[in-house]
Amino acid sequence: MQISSHSEEETLGLGMALARLVRPGMVVALHGDLGAGKTVLSRGVARGLGITEPVTSPTFTVVQEYRVPGGIWFYHLDMYRITDEQAALAFGIEDYLFAANAIALVEWPERIAGLLRTGAVVDITLIHAGEDRRWLELPDDIGARLARA
Repeated sequence: MQISSHSEEETLGLGMALARLVRPGMVVALHGDLGAGKTVLSRGVARGLGITEPVTSPTFTVVQEYRVPGGIWFYHLDMYRITDEQAALAFGIEDYLFAANAIALVEWPERIAGLLRTGAVVDITLIHAGEDRRWLELPDDIGARLARA
């Protein structure tokens, strides 16, 4: 399913709506080119989870951890600078993926595809369609629930 966003605010809002659908133990994989809106969507998820501190791309830190009100964690991972699955394992990615007490959101997940369990990941693709317009390609069930949100 595809959902269109015409501004950064709309993408942020879609992320906030997505936050109502995710649960601890889930991994959300964000696919898309540079500038597609992955970090904006991530910021929206964080806001929707109740995180008020600044949320920026963890490109250089690889992972940022945020405590969610209520005691769970939101892990924002960026694999852009990770060369392969072995490099991800070397920094301890297994502590973040599928953690029972956390929601993990992964930018550039194709770099660690072999570590992501088929069927256990929500794959979302963001496509930059000019100016502020974005297309989000989502699984049908998630897309339908977001469209109603």
